[in-house]
Amino acid sequence: MKKIIFALCLLFGFTSCTKAQKTEFSPEALAEIMQTQTGEDISFQEILKKYQGKTIVIDIWASWCPDCIKGMPKVESLQERFPEVVYVFLSYDKTPDTWATGIEKYNVKGEHYLIRSNWKGGGFKDAIDIDWIPRYMVVDPTGKIALYRAIEADDEKLIETLKNLN
Repeated sequence: MKKIIFALCLLFGFTSCTKAQKTEFSPEALAEIMQTQTGEDISFQEILKKYQGKTIVIDIWASWCPDCIKGMPKVESLQERFPEVVYVFLSYDKTPDTWATGIEKYNVKGEHYLIRSNWKGGGFKDAIDIDWIPRYMVVDPTGKIALYRAIEADDEKLIETLKNLN
């Protein structure tokens, strides 16, 4: 009987751990090299350090993504409601030109970086468990992940997280 209880506890423990809120980025995610709007390379870790001490909303998007574009008015509303937050947009656009055109066309206001690794798998996508875009994350002023996953800019968890941090 003790063995059965132990096995159930182990099973329950593993299941709950896999659904746990991540509070730190993996070394693979932090090492990911992205591109600035001026064409310079920058690691994701350097991006996060640049805004340390502030609450950061990370919006992973692409100009070819219909759900990302449909969600932009909600992002603008979020920016109006929480203007003190830094908004970092990480794009999966295929080229710097389409990325720049998308930023301008959709009037995306914030800090912009182009993800260099392939959307189809590996790299940053796997390092932060992207299964859908848009994807929103919140990083607190200490650099810890306060919200790991939201797919709508008006998600109640996202708004509640921002309220609690500001």
